[in-house]
Amino acid sequence: MTDLPLIAVITVAGFLTSALSGVAGLGGGTILIGLFYAIGMSTAEAVPLFAAVQFVSNTSRTTAYFRHVEWKAAGWFLLAAVPTTFLVAPHAVGVDANFVQLLLAGLILASLAPGRGDKALMPPTPAFLTAGALNGILGMFVGATGLFVGRLFFMPQWRKETVIGTLALTQMLGHGLRVAAFGWVGFSALAQPDRLLPLCVSVIVGTALGKRYNGRIDQQQFDRLFRVILVVLSLKLLWDASRGLGWI
Repeated sequence: MTDLPLIAVITVAGFLTSALSGVAGLGGGTILIGLFYAIGMSTAEAVPLFAAVQFVSNTSRTTAYFRHVEWKAAGWFLLAAVPTTFLVAPHAVGVDANFVQLLLAGLILASLAPGRGDKALMPPTPAFLTAGALNGILGMFVGATGLFVGRLFFMPQWRKETVIGTLALTQMLGHGLRVAAFGWVGFSALAQPDRLLPLCVSVIVGTALGKRYNGRIDQQQFDRLFRVILVVLSLKLLWDASRGLGWI
């Protein structure tokens, strides 16, 4: 795909997925990075660009919920996320995109498995350290981590606003670290301003539109549609990866 059609495709994708995320609360980023891989972008292209856009998106959400952030959680998160992100960076740029597509598809399908209700997956400190490590390791390959890391921030003793604000801050930090780490190994998102700028604008507009229509959509029907989209995307990624690896 040549550059102008590619810019048009990812800009429209950014708008639609951010609108979905504005309605659902999260998940649009996972669809967006999946689409990046589905249209043939490499890890070194897809993840830095995606991380820069999501940094912008999560910065606005963090600002809105800033006073509700649980700072100790963010500190434990960073303690694990900083070293893992930079340790993995040199290995992420040359990885076969087919294996990344398999990994991303598996993570999407795993995120759709039934959860444990309102129960925390583990005690707070181990949960935040685990979230940081997963963000630093898996995030360098798949870009989007909200669907599988976000569950670690669901603490029964926290208010909803604390969960949203703390998750937004840690996602912002995680994406910022990825931008810095890929730049450190020679793949800066700022080297693609023709893709980055329209994508950032489309994400901001899409998020605003999604939030505006949040209360006007039947949540159960939307949740079913959202799950169908995630399943179809994961199957597309599995199919492309299997063909690329010569399995079919």
